[in-house]
Amino acid sequence: MKNNSYPSIIHHGAVDGVTASCHQLFVDANNSVLIDCGLFQGAETSPQGAGFEHLAIDFPINTVRALLVTHCHIDHVGRIPYLLAAGFDGPIICSEPTAILLPLVLEDAVKIGFTRDADATLLDKFRQLLQERIVAVPYGKKYPLSLAGNGDGHLAVKFKPAGHILGSAYIECDVKTAANKQRIVFSGDLGGPYTPLLPAPRLPYRADIVVLESTYGDRNHENRRQRKAMLKERIEHCLRNKGVILMPAFSIGRTQELLYELEDIIHRYQDSPLAGKLRWDDLEIIIDSPLAHRFTETYRKLKPHWDSEARRKLRQGRHPLSFEQITTIDSHEEHLMTVDYLRKTARPCVVIAASGMCSGGRIMDYLKALIEDSRTDILFSGYQAAGTAGRHIQQYAEKHGYVELDRRHYTINAGVYTLSGYSASNSQFSPKWVN
Repeated sequence: MKNNSYPSIIHHGAVDGVTASCHQLFVDANNSVLIDCGLFQGAETSPQGAGFEHLAIDFPINTVRALLVTHCHIDHVGRIPYLLAAGFDGPIICSEPTAILLPLVLEDAVKIGFTRDADATLLDKFRQLLQERIVAVPYGKKYPLSLAGNGDGHLAVKFKPAGHILGSAYIECDVKTAANKQRIVFSGDLGGPYTPLLPAPRLPYRADIVVLESTYGDRNHENRRQRKAMLKERIEHCLRNKGVILMPAFSIGRTQELLYELEDIIHRYQDSPLAGKLRWDDLEIIIDSPLAHRFTETYRKLKPHWDSEARRKLRQGRHPLSFEQITTIDSHEEHLMTVDYLRKTARPCVVIAASGMCSGGRIMDYLKALIEDSRTDILFSGYQAAGTAGRHIQQYAEKHGYVELDRRHYTINAGVYTLSGYSASNSQFSPKWVN
């Protein structure tokens, strides 16, 4: 490349699909940074094919000086262990909340995928390596990056709240070369205004180039009031079936958002009848995900980063993420007992369990036990990628088709509903980003 061709961008994921975000920004021939390094999910695969064994980094990293992380969902950070294994030795730069949440996400990824025979010693080394590499940068603070070689480029970055999950950010990259000076913005995943717990994102003041992720770029979501009303109405409708409501949800972000909204609904309508003799105040909400429980505890510790509405509720003595209707399931034995109990009794309750796309995790046991029971209802609150069980359930539920779970076919007799607008990604105001 000629000197005047910089800065330049190469995309290593999230181009033909919506997962595996990974973008490489070149400042000059000798220096680049990665923005995210995510995992392929569902039917989306790396150029080498599907599966953990084919997800090694397949592009040169000798020029990569740093990894910038927009947020810690697995489709944005899941390949970081592979990046480290490939020899990347630079800093991992992110917002302050992400710096706390990221090790939890990656430790889980290592346990279940990167090395299936990971022992305690290996995990300890991985934790130590992460702590050494992670650099936490406050929102709005300009952070200059060190570049190598004889290049004439300079790079400074700034993280701005993106309203997607706690710690999420869009990243402003100010690049200066001998030929020009540009501001390049990487959106990451954007949340809508008034997302529970999170300050609303603000548009960047300016940008010369915008790399915008827009899973929902072709639609407008309902506003928060409409979403909450839909959630309330759908739960009321489902519980008239006198069965279990299954809500597949990602452990970080979606689970906490749903808990926040459910607490508010219960607080407002606590004495109101819900179904039969059941009142809202009697509704049991089962959180069956040890990882979600850890994230929720961490969210609670990050209260200074909550929005003003959430902090006001705390001052009123309310506990948006820890209220009496919640039952937390930790051990695998307790999980199996709960699944068996609900299979036998269909006791009306709400179960929130990972994974959000029904591609693994404890939600699978609930689906296998309850999806053929017509009293069961499944509420999706997030995007279901092509090739996932969640997408298949959405596609074939109306015709009482089947879904394959662990190589067995299950007839979909459960009611299946999608709560539009509850996905944390939202680009309804995206046209304003392009300058």
